[in-house]
Amino acid sequence: MKAIEITSFGAPEVLRMVERPAPVAGAGELLIRVAASGVNRPDVLQRTGNYPVPPGASDLPGLEVAGEIVAGDEKALAEAGFKIGDHVCALVAGGGYAELCVAPVAQCLPVPKGWSDVEAATLPETFFTVWSNVFERGRLQKGETLLIQGGTSGIGVTAIQLGKALGATVIATAGSDDKCEACLKLGADHAINYKTADFAEEAKRLTGGKGVDVILDMVAGGYVAREIDCLAEDGRLVIIAVQGGVKAEINAGLVLRRRLTITGSTLRPRPVAFKGAIAKALRERVWPLLESGAVKPIIHSRFAAAGEPSGAAQAHVLMESNQHIGKIVLTW
Repeated sequence: MKAIEITSFGAPEVLRMVERPAPVAGAGELLIRVAASGVNRPDVLQRTGNYPVPPGASDLPGLEVAGEIVAGDEKALAEAGFKIGDHVCALVAGGGYAELCVAPVAQCLPVPKGWSDVEAATLPETFFTVWSNVFERGRLQKGETLLIQGGTSGIGVTAIQLGKALGATVIATAGSDDKCEACLKLGADHAINYKTADFAEEAKRLTGGKGVDVILDMVAGGYVAREIDCLAEDGRLVIIAVQGGVKAEINAGLVLRRRLTITGSTLRPRPVAFKGAIAKALRERVWPLLESGAVKPIIHSRFAAAGEPSGAAQAHVLMESNQHIGKIVLTW
């Protein structure tokens, strides 16, 4: 099969098309002929040597794919309601930048009715992450207020749409007026340009001084203290990335007085059973929203994997520019 390999740690140009032996599905797994692969920030971190591959995972980048089932564990397929020839999208621990990819059956979901494989490839990484962190760890409830840092990222556009679809008031931050406008068009109730306004002060103003109930944070670092300041009583701060640094100084007194929860998680190293439970929840709670049109695919750019430089290299250049709104996809 053809695959995109990280030939050495470095700039996007280290991503090269190579020939690799086709993977083989084992017990509890299926093999997908990949139509499209989602491109995500962890892929960039892996390419630069800042995201070690979990033990047992493929060294190829790529955490989400969509395409046709071409082989697999027949018993596991039957138990999940799948068969050879079905089209699925899957969350994987690596190996997504390839023509063929093995995935645990438990981490696969049917391509939503009315969606293409390319559109479905945008789903697993962000939807598993948002569901796990906003709705399970963050316990966001109908009628509460959600603040999303980075509303036009892949995670951000998913969180905006899911938050609104499930009854929350949504505030999103972005780095330009155009991106703030995009957040509002996606359904956010309010958008804050963090380059021209203090997001914490604005969040407090927009909530009448009460503060927000849940914050989804991909920055950490110096943001944490300000986020604690704008949380409501019993508020929850969920950290899922540390683009602003791993260290923060906080006012522990506010944590105590307001009964705040500060939590966080990474998804890639979690066991199949954990991810399978998220997949089950998504199929029950979120897939109907996708099929009804209440939540839509937001694709900024598609790149053909073949070419020189590789489509993956071009996709990573765009990812690192932070100019995209929504998802970036590789097609095969």
